[in-house]
Formats: sequence, C-alpha cells, structure tokens
Amino acid sequence: MKVVIVGGVAGGANVATRLRRLSEKINIILLEKGPYVSFANCGLPYHIGNEIEDRGKLLVQTPQGLKARYNIDVRVHNEAIAIDAERKVVTIVDSTNPSNRYEESYDELVLAVGAEPIRPSLSGLDLPGVFTLRDMADMDGIIAWISSHQPKRAVIVGGGYIGLEVAEQLKNRGMSVAIIEAVSQLLAPLDPEMAAFIHEEVLRSGASLYLNEPITAIEPSEDALVGMVRTAKESLIPADLVIMGIGVKPRTALAKSAGIELGVTGGVHVNQYMQSSIPHIWAVGDVAETINPILGTPQIVPLAGPANLQGRIVADNIMHPEKLTAFTGGLGTAIARVFSLSAASTGLNEKQLKKTALPYQAVFVHPNSHAGYYPGAHPIALKLLFRPDTGEILGAQAVGKDGIDKRIDVIATAIKGKLSVDDLCELELTYAPPYGSAKDAVQIAGMAAQNVVRGLVKVEHPWTFDPANHCGILLDVRDDDEVSRGRLPTARHIPLSQLRQRLHELPKDQEVVVYCQSGMRSYLAARILSEHGYRCRNLSGAFKSWSVAHTSRAV
Repeated sequence: MKVVIVGGVAGGANVATRLRRLSEKINIILLEKGPYVSFANCGLPYHIGNEIEDRGKLLVQTPQGLKARYNIDVRVHNEAIAIDAERKVVTIVDSTNPSNRYEESYDELVLAVGAEPIRPSLSGLDLPGVFTLRDMADMDGIIAWISSHQPKRAVIVGGGYIGLEVAEQLKNRGMSVAIIEAVSQLLAPLDPEMAAFIHEEVLRSGASLYLNEPITAIEPSEDALVGMVRTAKESLIPADLVIMGIGVKPRTALAKSAGIELGVTGGVHVNQYMQSSIPHIWAVGDVAETINPILGTPQIVPLAGPANLQGRIVADNIMHPEKLTAFTGGLGTAIARVFSLSAASTGLNEKQLKKTALPYQAVFVHPNSHAGYYPGAHPIALKLLFRPDTGEILGAQAVGKDGIDKRIDVIATAIKGKLSVDDLCELELTYAPPYGSAKDAVQIAGMAAQNVVRGLVKVEHPWTFDPANHCGILLDVRDDDEVSRGRLPTARHIPLSQLRQRLHELPKDQEVVVYCQSGMRSYLAARILSEHGYRCRNLSGAFKSWSVAHTSRAV
C-alpha cells in the first residue's frame, strides 16, 4: 500500500508516524510545500519575544529524523498542485525548481494542508513591515524586521489567541502596542462579560485597545516606519510594525479543484471517519469540516489537539477499514496567556447558544486558585453553561492568574464523558493548600449550577442586567467598607448579617435582585428571602463580574 500525505505539521505528521507504528510494509510519502515538515505553530510568538530563545526548539521533527526513526519519505519544497481521483495520482511541483513537475500514484491520499491567514482587500497590506504569523517563514520575517528597523510602535490587527500572544511578546520587547479588533470584544470564544476581564488586563498592561473598529487601510506616512493604520471610526494609529491576525480559513484550493465536496463552513466535508466525498481521500486538521459534538452542526476547529487526534484516527482507519474509528467532534478547548492572566474555554459559549433552540442557563463564580489562607492565591472568574432541565454541561470559560488550565481541562473531560452538573459536585479532585481548596472551583461551579437546576435560586447575568431599567428592588448585602468602594446604581444596602432582622424594609410585592462581591453571600441572601416568601434573583458573579463587564471598554 502507498499512502501519500499532503501537508505535515500536526495532522499530517501524526498520520505518517501512526501508520508506520502500525505497519512496516506501507510506503509512506509526506509532501510539504515549505522547508519545514513539522514545527510548533503555537510557539512562534514566544520566539519572537525571545521567551523561547532557541529557534531549533520549534522544529518538532525534521525530514532526516522522520526518515531515520520512521522510514518515511519526506519531501519538503514539494507542493501538490492537482489530484486526479480517477487515476489516483497527485501532480507535484518542486517549489525550488517550478519546471520540475511529476506525478505520484497513491492507494490512499490524506489532505493535511491546514489553513491560511485571512487577508482582506485593503490598501496598504503589501507595505513593508506588514506581516501575518502562520509559519516559520512569517516568524523569521518579523524577527528580521525587528532586528533591522528597531520598531517602537506595533499594531496588532485582530484580538484572537495569536494576536494577543504576539501583543504580549512585543510589549515585553519594549514596544508600545495597539490592538485593533473589528468587533466588540477580544477572544471570540469567550462571552462578553468574560472577555471584559481580558480588556481590563490589556489596558492595565499599558497597551491600547480599539474595539468595534475594523481597519479600512494602512496609509504610508513619514511619521511611522510602516504608516498610519486607519479604522472605520477614523482613528489613525502610527505603526512601525503591523501584525495581521484576523483569523484563518481552510486551504481548500487543491480539494476544490479535484471535485472534493466542501462543507457549509468552507472546509473539506468529511464523515465521522474523516473520509472526504471521494473514496480513498481523507482530510484532517484545519482543512477539515467536522461536527460539533453538542449541537451536531458543522464546524472547523483550527487547533493542534483535534488535528493530532484526527491524524491518529485516519491512520487507524486506513489500516483497519473493516473496523473504522469515528472522530466524535472537537469541543474547541483552548487557552491563551494574556500578560499576567490566562483565559480558557471549552464547549459552547452563550453567543452560540442564543442561536439554537437549546434551553440553557449560566452561573458565574469567583473562587480562589487554591486555599485562601495559603500565600499566592488568586481569584478565578469561572462561567459554567448548562441545561437547566437536565443539568447537561454545555460549556465553560475561565479567566485568572493561576489554575485556569486545570479547571477548564476537568470540565472539558466532564463534557466528553457526558457528566452533569451533579457529577461536577461529586468529583474527587486533588487537594493540598498550595494547589487547590477542599471545595474546588469546579465543584463550586457545579454546586451553583445544581442550585439553579433544583430550583433553589434564580439568577440574573452581569452582562445583561441593567440597574437603571430594573423595576424591582436591587439589594446590596455586602459590608459597609465594600459598599464605600463602589456599588450598583439604585441599590439598597442591607448587610447580610442584618438581613433577617430588616426583612420588613423590603416589600413583598416587588422582585428582589440581590448581589454581593462575588456571589456567595448573595446566594445565601436569596435563600433567606425565598424562605420568607420573597420573589428574588441572585446576580450571578455579583459586583465583581458586573463592574468589570460594564466598565472595561476600549480606549
């Protein structure tokens, strides 16, 4: 059997190495149009900032290494330009010598060509000093520009994971940084009230932030090395270096020219076994359109983890067509460090859920990363999305300085295992004061959600709650010193410790929305009020979530 794999990096390299582990007899050919067959995309920003000093550390595998260890025929600078599915051959061109074209037959063909940066049709994108960051060549170009021109002002266009990671690294190199985002928030997988914590952190770091400002052009100027970045709101931002990071799209030209069916997302449509519409042609990674495991709808998840798993599955299915393994879909579990904070998410966010018919509810909690009495504890902002009728976990987001990764990893595992919010409450997680609390953040979120499912409390959400338009009573149950540092407009103040004695001050014909600093005391207050016959709701996430969500905007 001969297997030809088009593209390396995560998906393609995993197909190749897994195939070899399963069989010594297969002829495996791995084509890569660039000079590097397997490199760490996610590490590129950190070498730009010298946090990863050794460039060679980014090269996961070399052609020589794959040949020596796996006996794989790796051909770099070899680009597949056409597929003849009837003859089962690929036309290949040597990019170092374009006149050198040849055909390679295959028994099975795997497309692992990845994605490419989105480049809008705007003037100025071809100016010197304007870059995207997708591969080693992009990284090398950015570093060379920094070395030769010593830019002082960097502009990042796009507030996704890569954009924010590059912003952090360029700030660490001493540049002033401006981040421009076309929509109202950074990090699209987060919901607005969670992204607000990141907005606050970006501003705290000294970077400038322009939200709801798509760029319209980059104009040459004597006042900046690259020019002036103009936005739809007529902001003019001087730039000595511009990084375009507005997203990626599947690289599908090869598949489309071969007549392979594309899906509604623009990626190669595959079935659950990663097979394309043409027999003996498979697709993995950023180019493949798969199914969201919660909604059952098409999606593209441009992340290394799913690409690695899909590569393994395709290799298994090529070797064992009588017993095919299904890819059950990716949750999009991801994390990014943004200056001193980390932001992570898994599953669905509320923006996605609003477009569906699924009933859902959310809770916000603010536990510490580990036991509060042990030094170094930091607060975590954690949002959990779930079905109020069944307790099914739909997604989660977390922001904080420490312990974010393990909380989202646990919840991602719970979603994969089809656990409910009840199960989150019962998880047995490691505990010692330097690492966590006896009641972990995940368990606290599960308990808060369980209270909603069981009807013990109703909740209001910080992003949507407007005190000015609230027709009932808004009740602040914090202590006096907390209230003196800020409060919600129109709120009455009764400390929790006095609430039972002062219930007569609250009329029962109006609904009460109650809040504290982080949510625990207001939940207790809501229970007291409910037990005494009041209609009430708890402002989930409390003053901490509301104040960040309503004050952290762009400047």
